[in-house]
Amino acid sequence: MKFGTKAVHAGVKPDPTTGAIMTPIYQTSTYVQESPAKHKGYAYARGANPTRDALQASIAALEGGKFGLCFSSGMGATDAVIRLLSPGDEVITSNDLYGGSYRMFRRIYERFGIKFHFLDLTHSENIIPYVNEKTKLLWLETPTNPLMNIVDIAACVEIAKEHDIRVAVDNTFASPYLQNPLSLGADIVMHSVTKYLGGHSDVIMGALVTNDENLYRELAFILNSCGAVPGPQDCFLVLRGIKTLHLRMERHCANGREIAQYLKQHPKVGKVYWPGFEDHPNHDVARRQMRDFGGMISFTVKDDNQEKAIKLMESVKVFSLAESLGGVESLINHPASMTHASVPREDRIKSGLVDSLIRLSVGIEDIEDLLADLDQAFQKI
Repeated sequence: MKFGTKAVHAGVKPDPTTGAIMTPIYQTSTYVQESPAKHKGYAYARGANPTRDALQASIAALEGGKFGLCFSSGMGATDAVIRLLSPGDEVITSNDLYGGSYRMFRRIYERFGIKFHFLDLTHSENIIPYVNEKTKLLWLETPTNPLMNIVDIAACVEIAKEHDIRVAVDNTFASPYLQNPLSLGADIVMHSVTKYLGGHSDVIMGALVTNDENLYRELAFILNSCGAVPGPQDCFLVLRGIKTLHLRMERHCANGREIAQYLKQHPKVGKVYWPGFEDHPNHDVARRQMRDFGGMISFTVKDDNQEKAIKLMESVKVFSLAESLGGVESLINHPASMTHASVPREDRIKSGLVDSLIRLSVGIEDIEDLLADLDQAFQKI
């Protein structure tokens, strides 16, 4: 079954009671049992809900996985993976990482005795000197947030497997439409479902997908025990959003390509970060492990002028200045003061996240309107 057909149909079956083609919203906290001796599958909605089950099956199918779990947020999903670890364990991850993940790793879990190594993972061999008997997890993002760095998933998996290290991949920027880390050997895929999977800026949710049944059971136990579950209304909205994922992603990619090329030739732009450029670091890896290059772009203003960057972001009219990404509308964002404000400036600058960096989430509007909006904003700086 091809991707578009999966997006429309995977995990979704007509309601057996009414024949409704859309999965009902099972808005209930508990389920009536016939007898304590005859458990019929659903007992309490924190543990399971039919609407959530359908969504979990859908997301798993899109990622080519057997088991899916949905959480109340992407950070809830990330948290569940880190809860697999014990004090003294070590994690290798990127030095160009979503600010929320960095904050969780450094300010929450380092206090519990888990050690994190933040490395340049665009060269997979950088992992090797940091591997020891305490290394239990390799946490990857690709493309990274916000510098669009590309990590070679298969190469990192090869190193990890030699040392019995689990590999988890945050696949939020790519979405299952562009990239499927399980097929490259990863153990776990994480999504901020809030972004491209939901696609309409109206849901907060996260998800994990795996092919390992034992790992799935461990994560399901954490989900049920710790309670970071999404509600059925949100699950319904994401099920609806997924039906157009392939169509939306085609437009995100097409618009992203046009805007990246526009920015690259603009005299007021410094550097443009988009993996579709042949001179982008690891472009060849992106071509190999992705189906297209997405609608996420970052760029700097000429001479790293933060005042001009802020003026530009204040001047847009079709783009909206906001956090998040992956919705149908185009967003503009200042990572240094918004999504990555929790990362110390010294660490940000060292990884390349300068003060004038602007991140775009290119939506599905008409490209002529998006380019005209950027044109008029650039004229004001």
